[in-house]
Amino acid sequence: MSLHVAFEGITKEFGAVRVLHGVSVELQPGRVYGLLGENGAGKSTLMKILAGYHAPTAGTLRIDGEPRRFASSREAEQQGIVLIHQELSLADDLTIAQNMFLGHEIRRGWLLDDRAMRRKAENALRQVGFEGDPDLKVRDLIVAEKQLVEIAKAQVRNARLLIMDEPTASLTPAECERLFALIGRLKRDGVTIVYISHKLDEVERITDEVIVMRDGRFVARAPTAETSRHHMATLMVGRELTDLFPAKRVAPTSGTPLMSVRGFTVPGWAEAVDFDLWPGEILGFAGLVGAGRTELFEGILGLRPHSAGRVTLEGREVRLRSPREAMRHGLTYLSEDRKGKGLHVNRPLRDNLTLMTLDRHAHPLLSGRSEDEALGRAVAAFGVRGDPEGRASSLSGGNQQKLAIAKYLEPDPRVFVLDEPTRGVDVGAKRDIYFLVERLAAEGRGVIVVSSELIELIGLCHRVIVMRGRRVTATLPAERLTEEELIAHAIGTHPRH
Repeated sequence: MSLHVAFEGITKEFGAVRVLHGVSVELQPGRVYGLLGENGAGKSTLMKILAGYHAPTAGTLRIDGEPRRFASSREAEQQGIVLIHQELSLADDLTIAQNMFLGHEIRRGWLLDDRAMRRKAENALRQVGFEGDPDLKVRDLIVAEKQLVEIAKAQVRNARLLIMDEPTASLTPAECERLFALIGRLKRDGVTIVYISHKLDEVERITDEVIVMRDGRFVARAPTAETSRHHMATLMVGRELTDLFPAKRVAPTSGTPLMSVRGFTVPGWAEAVDFDLWPGEILGFAGLVGAGRTELFEGILGLRPHSAGRVTLEGREVRLRSPREAMRHGLTYLSEDRKGKGLHVNRPLRDNLTLMTLDRHAHPLLSGRSEDEALGRAVAAFGVRGDPEGRASSLSGGNQQKLAIAKYLEPDPRVFVLDEPTRGVDVGAKRDIYFLVERLAAEGRGVIVVSSELIELIGLCHRVIVMRGRRVTATLPAERLTEEELIAHAIGTHPRH
């Protein structure tokens, strides 16, 4: 069952770009490793070499002492090495069970044994806490459920070494606890776990050792128990990382709100929601997955039907039927799904940036020079690092998010809604985004941050609204923002006064 891995001088080049520089590190059986590094550090490339998605340009990969070079991910899986991608790789039109056994079908003679696959799928799903029907189509699942299916899929493939890339990005606290319990069981069974995450509290809790990479190189490894979160972050960015969050200004709470919402109801998702947003304020929305936060704002933007309520922007009541209409009224919304709904990742940076404001760059024909100038300003203002001539897909997660923020700020909104603004973003880019959000608010805009990261809400927001079961359960000022208080309101254990 156990498996020993050794990387010896692994180098990887994509064309003229070298992304791994002679990495040497070993993974012992039955250990949980936290693999840390900023986006672009080379973590995913190294793991894709191990999982058969890439071949190294130079160096040797040894499995149980023998040199190996996998021709495909399937060949690696036959050796028990399974990678759960951060970007989910499920087929929407197939059922959960069909996805879990795709390419690994169980047969009875010439026929597929659907009953056996369904039974095994159901058992694996229960282990990760998913209670849905294995015959459900994947397209009908929410993001958190898809993540659980990916984890269960690895289970049925009898992994000896399991690589998890940001596995809790969309999971509720209860689902995370089940995942951590599963990791504990796998470890006891001798399975090696490589846990890639930017959530250092999780790394601190569940890993035995941390391995740090920076700029395509191995930097350090150390027992987790002897490495503080602060030291982990410092190793990742190569400098002392202080003041992760900007200092909080006192936001005004008098005069005319930038945005007022009253009695807003999105059937099945949000009921009679009221809130105000003031100029210069960063307002947070907390709650478990399914609480209705994202769906509330999709309803406000006209992406979902609403049955009651009114929205007022700068004192004028508006009825918003689409995001484009909202944009004309000074309200923009950046979805949590930046690759599916925020960016066209296969298009150049310039096309992404100017898509919402093409009329500004047409005189009357579209001017490439005007768009290039806009991109230059955005790169400078938002710190987007990457090839300006390349596609958005070539950027790291943090730089994609900065580009998406720049795109949605191009129309110059007065109110900006950011849904999970730092999901899958490394600690250095998180700091950049937090200071950017503060800068927007300091300009007099109102910023709404919907986030599952409680530390983010506590460090960034002037107030936080908590939703549970489709309703607002609390509005907490900055001085009352603690993890305990937010969790208690989110799960319904806070005492009523």
